[in-house]
Amino acid sequence: MILPIRFSAFLLLLLPVFALAAEPKHPNVLLIITDDQGYGDIGFHGNTMIQTPNLDALAKQSIRLTNFHVDPTCAETRAALMTGKYSCRVGVWHTIMGRSILRKDEKIMPQYFAEAGYATGMFGKWHLGDNWPYRPHDRGFQETLYCRGGGVGQSPDHWGNDYFNDTFMRNGKPEKQEGYCTDVWFREATKFIEKHKEKPFFCYVATNAPHGPYHVDEKYAQPYLDKGVPQPMANFYGMIANIDENIGRLLGKLDEWKLAENTIVVFMTDNGSAMGVLPARRAGGVSPLIPGENEKWLGFNAGMRAQKGSQYEGGHRVPCHIRWPADKQLRGSEVNRLTAHFDLLPTLLSLCQCSPEGESPFDGSSLIPFLHSYAHTDLWRRTLVVHSQRVEHPEKWRKSCVMDDNHRLIDGKELFFLPDDPGEQKDIAAKHPDAVKAFISSYDLWWNDVSKRFNEYSDIPLGDKHAPVQELCCHDWHPVDDKTPPWNQSGQEGVAKDPLVNGQWAVEVARPGKYAFTLRMRPSGLPYKIATGKARVKIGDVEGAVDISDPADSVTITLDLQPTGHVMLQTWLDEADGKSRGAYYTTVKRIDP
Repeated sequence: MILPIRFSAFLLLLLPVFALAAEPKHPNVLLIITDDQGYGDIGFHGNTMIQTPNLDALAKQSIRLTNFHVDPTCAETRAALMTGKYSCRVGVWHTIMGRSILRKDEKIMPQYFAEAGYATGMFGKWHLGDNWPYRPHDRGFQETLYCRGGGVGQSPDHWGNDYFNDTFMRNGKPEKQEGYCTDVWFREATKFIEKHKEKPFFCYVATNAPHGPYHVDEKYAQPYLDKGVPQPMANFYGMIANIDENIGRLLGKLDEWKLAENTIVVFMTDNGSAMGVLPARRAGGVSPLIPGENEKWLGFNAGMRAQKGSQYEGGHRVPCHIRWPADKQLRGSEVNRLTAHFDLLPTLLSLCQCSPEGESPFDGSSLIPFLHSYAHTDLWRRTLVVHSQRVEHPEKWRKSCVMDDNHRLIDGKELFFLPDDPGEQKDIAAKHPDAVKAFISSYDLWWNDVSKRFNEYSDIPLGDKHAPVQELCCHDWHPVDDKTPPWNQSGQEGVAKDPLVNGQWAVEVARPGKYAFTLRMRPSGLPYKIATGKARVKIGDVEGAVDISDPADSVTITLDLQPTGHVMLQTWLDEADGKSRGAYYTTVKRIDP
């Protein structure tokens, strides 16, 4: 009797060990999103010109969501992706003017993964806020390297960045890099994965390419120029070729490190194509080589109407490929039911067994019924809305699309049935008034729900102990007239042209005290003289001004402030000849009393 008892006791001691050994490791997650690459800008989708062998191979190995939709422009898609909610619900409906800043009270993707014990890293374009507490490393990403603003070379980005050997932000601190921007993002992602390969990781790679300016090494563009692809499309394709090369290299590392089997890889893009179809063909569909036009390639849009920024299909239907070799059901098939960017967060959390308890906080839904043997998909009925606002205050029905699996109601007026009319050329609204009425009713319910906080701002805190100094940029100006703030460094309306434009920052004062406002025409450290005249600052009801008797790189105005809720901050640089503009760059520092 003694031996069996001892053996049983030994087994009992081992039970926790067996249980621990049997417990599967949470899958890793690698989420890759490219910028301005459309559905038609991948060879697998029928583009016979572009060469994307690694993306094509990934598509073949993946579940492909072929009716997958995002917002028509950049920041909005990223906000929905990170929160699992409609972008406008969380305060994002533009790419500039302070409306690209994701509300600070929203819980986002890396926070869920970090709470579940994941290492979290982000590399590339953030575009959801450049100031504390909106930056990626403020919101759950433990390791980051990113450009500021909406892309490399925009007004908040490090001055002079041009895609090659640029300076990016390492957890909020500038750091010089070597190489092409896309190569940098993937190089850093590879280092992050290698560093954390023994534990679950969530790695978010968000390239700024192939967003313009279309800068790339000529070795990537020349093959397309040789085949008759015009500029800048040849460079656009070259940027995608470079992305494809980097994806292949990174996936190869997953194989080498034996991580591929248990890593969920998601590839998607943030909106329709920006340069995959020449302007003359943007309203049409497929565009093969056209005889009689010097055999010039005019692009490929997979039969869809319109491109980036549009409420038509080509503006928001994009690729989404999901690969997880350990899950034998996620292989080489298609889902053509209506899905969207905000479905990915609840889906990934479900796959990783990290879903929040209780009622779902998301607008999106887990796609596991589709991904796993299509169980109960006959019961899947949904109506989704896409819109492209890009204004200070959202307007009902503005550039909108109400969707079910097969229909698109555009601007509340045009109705298209995609199985018969994928190019959205035949308006059937007059023939189906009941369907139009039903879609309008769905939109009204949606609008009444998501618009409850449209009057709010994502205020930048001033004087908080976590960020006693804030660097403000005109990229985040809320408009005071019909002029657009200078969101690029160069270009016709860029900062370098010194446009006569002004705007206001939405801020809140966190603590009482003296605050120094340092006004500049260029970022700190760059010599650029402010003309003689007067500098002014107004924050809420408090104003200050100083005369500028000699040209200077900066002007500082000190004000005594008390804590506030939401207020607007505006600056003026009034020149002696009567010209006036806002200070494109303003540093706000709380001076200890």
